[in-house]
Amino acid sequence: MLRIRNLEAGYGKLRVLKRISMHVDPGEIVTIIGANGAGKTTLLHTITGLVKIGSGEVLFKGNNLQRVPPAKIVFAGCSLVPEGRQVFSTMTVQENLVLGGYVLTKRDKKDIIHEMDHVFELFPVLKERKKQLAGTLSGGEQQMLAMGRALMARPSLIMMDEPSTGLAPLIVKSIFRVILRLREEGNTVLLVEQNAKAALGIADRGYVLETGKIILQGAAEDLLENRDVQRAYLGRETE
Repeated sequence: MLRIRNLEAGYGKLRVLKRISMHVDPGEIVTIIGANGAGKTTLLHTITGLVKIGSGEVLFKGNNLQRVPPAKIVFAGCSLVPEGRQVFSTMTVQENLVLGGYVLTKRDKKDIIHEMDHVFELFPVLKERKKQLAGTLSGGEQQMLAMGRALMARPSLIMMDEPSTGLAPLIVKSIFRVILRLREEGNTVLLVEQNAKAALGIADRGYVLETGKIILQGAAEDLLENRDVQRAYLGRETE
C-alpha cells in the first residue's frame, strides 16, 4: 500500500530524512519508533505532502506522491492523526467530525452519517459529547476525536503521530485497543510512537529511526527482544 524508496526531505537546507526506504502492506500495523528529533513526524508530514520530497519517492497504492497536494492525498485514502491532537477547539465534536468527512460531502449525506455512527461506536464518549466544544474535552477525549476525525474520510491507510502522548495508562490501553480493532476491520495503520513497548506490542512490523536514518527493522516481536532496542527504547538493561 505504501512504499518509500531512498527518501530525503527536510526544511530548507536542513536535511532531516536520509535515504529512508520502507514499506507498509495492506492490513498491517507498522510502527516507527525513535527518540525525539529522529525525524518521525517529518516522515509522516512528507508522506502527506506537508513537507516537500527532496529526492527519492513515496508511492501510495502505486501512485507517486511527488507533486500531489495534501488534500488530494486525503482523497486518495491516506489520513493523518497529527501529533498533539490539533482538534478545532471552538467547534463542537460533531462539527469536527463533519469537517473530517469533507471528502464524502460530494456523495450522499448518508455516507457522513454512516461514518459518524462508526466513530461513535468506536468512541461512545464522543457521542455523549457531540454537542460539546472540542476545546473543553479531556486530553484522552481529544485524542479520540482526532482519530475519529481522520476516520471520517474512510482512509485505507491511517497514520498516527504519537497518539499516547500525555495520556493516562488506562486511556492509552483504550486507544491501542481501537487501533487493533481498526486493523481487524481491514484498515492499514502506520503508527509513530515513543511508547515503544506498547507500539511493538500491537504491531506486525517495526522500524527504528535514528537521526533521520532507519537503523533497524523487522518483525515486532524480534525488535522487542533486540538488546539494543531494549536498552535504548524499552528501559531494560540486558546481560
